[in-house]
Amino acid sequence: MPEFKLSPLVASFALAGAALIGALVPATATAAGGAFYSAELASPAPEARFVARDIVWACKGTSCLAGQGTSRPLIMCSALVKKAGPVTSFTAGGKALEAEDLARCNAAK
Repeated sequence: MPEFKLSPLVASFALAGAALIGALVPATATAAGGAFYSAELASPAPEARFVARDIVWACKGTSCLAGQGTSRPLIMCSALVKKAGPVTSFTAGGKALEAEDLARCNAAK
């Protein structure tokens, strides 16, 4: 039976393809409603989409969603307040900010 050997180039393409798929899956999950951050604003957002602290927020009325950033939730909340105004709730990874932290977040104007 003949023996087939793949060139190292083919293996490189396979590895690059796997890396690309791995990079796209989180983006797809976020786009499909898997937002890491969610917030309710005190008043409607000034823009439907904007960037705060290097993440894109998408808002509809007073509800805003965003993918995961690299900073602590309180920092991300403060960045949102600076860009869109006071928040009435802020959730990161399914965990809501406590009332004390929410007050500190809203103080960051």
